[in-house]
Amino acid sequence: MDHMLYIGMAGARASQQAQTTLINNLANASTAGFRADFHALLSNEVAGPGHASRINPVSAERYSQLTPGNVAQTGRDLDVAISGSGWLAVEDATGAEAYSRRGDLQLTADGRLLNGAGQQLLGDNGPVVIPPHGSMTIGQDGTISIVPLGQGPNTLAVVDRLRLVTLDEQQVIKGDDGLMRQRDGEPGQASASVQLVSGALEGSNVNAVAAMVDMINLSRTYEMQVKMMQTAKDMADSGTRLMRLE
Repeated sequence: MDHMLYIGMAGARASQQAQTTLINNLANASTAGFRADFHALLSNEVAGPGHASRINPVSAERYSQLTPGNVAQTGRDLDVAISGSGWLAVEDATGAEAYSRRGDLQLTADGRLLNGAGQQLLGDNGPVVIPPHGSMTIGQDGTISIVPLGQGPNTLAVVDRLRLVTLDEQQVIKGDDGLMRQRDGEPGQASASVQLVSGALEGSNVNAVAAMVDMINLSRTYEMQVKMMQTAKDMADSGTRLMRLE
């Protein structure tokens, strides 16, 4: 009976973990630039005496689907979307460089350029800070140009350029803060081939319908595993009662 109970327990645990990841994906279905996550499961034999009949499903590290989301025009000057592959460099909570596709940018009162998650955008000269201006544009190559206060509309001054990089997709891993990094710790490579679309936003790559179907299937699987554990308990109790009758 313990074998049957173990199988049910291991399967229920794996189903619960997959449900947690799916819930997070669904919660971010409308988050700009979000990448859906999934966990890979590995089959490991349980070491110890006896027959090699018990397999433990072990969760590997979290992976992310890197396929681009749909790009929609917003007409907002501070919205940018990356065309094709590439990443925006941002500053994480420790001050280190990390990467995101989130392009819903905003300016703070002191001129810092942040994304919708409040992360500081990085440029060629470090954190991007925009001086007082009448208007601002972001070019396809990430160049940030402004019309200084008191100047005519034909007077443009380049203040910085967003750091646009490419990452090795085999090395990309998402941190708990939702930012991407490379497993080997190497920074992304600045690339002139990464292009921006101004006045547009890339949406999440989460397929909400498919995620809901997966959630229903996982819920049913979890219920089945719980029933298996209950059946194992019932069989064990029946066996105990039979032995008492003897």
